[in-house]
Amino acid sequence: MIDHRITISLLLSVALTGCDPKPTADMNKYAKDTHSFSRPNEVAVTHLHLDLNVDFDNKVLSGSAAYTLERNAGNMLVLDVRDLDIRGAKAADGSVLDFRVVKGNDRGDKLEIDLPEGLTELSVDYATSPAAAALFWTPAEQTLDGTAPFLFTQGQAILTRTWIPVQDSPAVRFTYSAKVKTPKGMIALMSAENPTQMNDASEYTFKMEKPIPAYLMALAVGNLQFQSLGARSGVYAEPGMIEKSAYEFADMEQMLLAAEKLYGPYEWGRYDVLVLPPSFPFGGMENPMLTFATPTIIVGDRSLTSLVAHELAHSWSGNLVTNATWDDFWLNEGFTVYFENRIMEALYGAEYAGMLTVLGYQGLLETIADLGEGSADTHLKLNLENRDPDDGMTDIAYEKGFLFLRWLESLTGRERFDSFLKEYFNSNAFQTMTTEDFIIYLDINLLSGLSERPDVESWIYKPGLPANHPVPVSSLFQKVDSVRAQWEQGQIAAADMPASAWSTHEWLHLLKGISDTLGVAKLIALDTAHGFTNSANSEIAAAWYMIAIRADYAPAFPALEAFLMKVGRRKFIKPLYEALAKTEKGTAWGRAVYLKARPRYHSVSVQTLDAILKYPYPEL
Repeated sequence: MIDHRITISLLLSVALTGCDPKPTADMNKYAKDTHSFSRPNEVAVTHLHLDLNVDFDNKVLSGSAAYTLERNAGNMLVLDVRDLDIRGAKAADGSVLDFRVVKGNDRGDKLEIDLPEGLTELSVDYATSPAAAALFWTPAEQTLDGTAPFLFTQGQAILTRTWIPVQDSPAVRFTYSAKVKTPKGMIALMSAENPTQMNDASEYTFKMEKPIPAYLMALAVGNLQFQSLGARSGVYAEPGMIEKSAYEFADMEQMLLAAEKLYGPYEWGRYDVLVLPPSFPFGGMENPMLTFATPTIIVGDRSLTSLVAHELAHSWSGNLVTNATWDDFWLNEGFTVYFENRIMEALYGAEYAGMLTVLGYQGLLETIADLGEGSADTHLKLNLENRDPDDGMTDIAYEKGFLFLRWLESLTGRERFDSFLKEYFNSNAFQTMTTEDFIIYLDINLLSGLSERPDVESWIYKPGLPANHPVPVSSLFQKVDSVRAQWEQGQIAAADMPASAWSTHEWLHLLKGISDTLGVAKLIALDTAHGFTNSANSEIAAAWYMIAIRADYAPAFPALEAFLMKVGRRKFIKPLYEALAKTEKGTAWGRAVYLKARPRYHSVSVQTLDAILKYPYPEL
């Protein structure tokens, strides 16, 4: 494979000098990643084979990881590990290899393995810790059906090293295969070619022939069923959730066709979705061939399936062309939000997509206000050295990145921009991209035809939003604004709102615009008319609970407690706990709930919430 950084640099050389490009010896294939100890420019993993046993009783994965290597310099393989029990290393012929675990920092350690001359195949025997941050062992009573426990992994950003010794950098891509032994009555699934039903041997094999980065390694084990949704798509879920999930995701095959029409062939074979238990900390995770999804989008009206469009879009932006480091995270997410919006527009129309755009913009403005207008964390290109890369997973990467691409589209025209994106995905497929390389690619392939080069650097390297940024509008939301104003001014009753045909997005816009100065009587009338406190729609419920916390609306608090006890999606629970922590009364109530709910949350959420609530509390 030709390294795209070399290709882009050589293209720029030709463009600027007209000379024949000559590669230089110091060109590195892999971008420097401050979040990984690995040294892939010396020795890189090109293939991984896992042989693992799943032990629910002890909450441990044990077995081996075998590696095929590309050696360029040096006689040592360096892997990222964290809380792993490394039991031995050996060459393919069985000879023992010297290794050592060297202390790193709070994000992990180094596993150094000495390599004899010419050795390109070896294996490591190991076991995970019961506290491995990437692994969430869900007790049977916390699953929907309550019949069997459930295991799922979450590797992004740098947690794969807690369940596999690996070069845990998005810059390093490798193929993989696996064999996983499960308890009886459970099926294993991975980000690879998957079985569709359990087998009697409780042993499952997997193969991923496309090179992927470590953060896209994924494993799930549970009592699951599969239902086909089309020629290339289907859904896995617990038996009690499978029919609802299949109904909710009925448009998935059409999303796939719409995506291909926009930006080229889907390169991964199948596209399936796994619905996880409520403790999953994210809306979705774009694991190749098997998106992990939160059950909070299963609401019965297909109104929240833009999340599926988002994870599907990652099959191009992120999985196909990957940010080289976590400082370049916007290259994954900004492109994906843009692509998601285009899929939704193709399927449901411009007005529908416009509502999503406005909601995203509102969230972006809130994030910028929270971080501070001048904060370096509002740059698209980040500097996360010596920080957890999760710090960069904010609306800046998603929504500012989206607006930047929307701005480029407005400058060049949609037809030309679509051609650019399609070629971008095609020419950089299965490779990584830095922000700086993207700017070079952008200049050569899109901006060179403009009479004046636009100021892309202000978008990427400066805080906040440029003055000329696009401001999304929605005619449907303008109608909602009119209804809200009439209700707040007493011109119509809550029960008389002309809202029978409103989508989830219109209700969210109504709730997010409600004034904090309204009295409790108004909230009681609104809640009585539309049942927000007991809404089965998690998006609407979470928005209502934010209002209830600010207004100290007591009737909502029992339902809020039940919500926090059940739902682990960080998008919802983080702002709710933050709102509670703003008052002495709310802090006391929130801390009491968190004590009970904390064991149900994934480590990704726990890390965030511990800081908000200052856990462990002084009184503990």
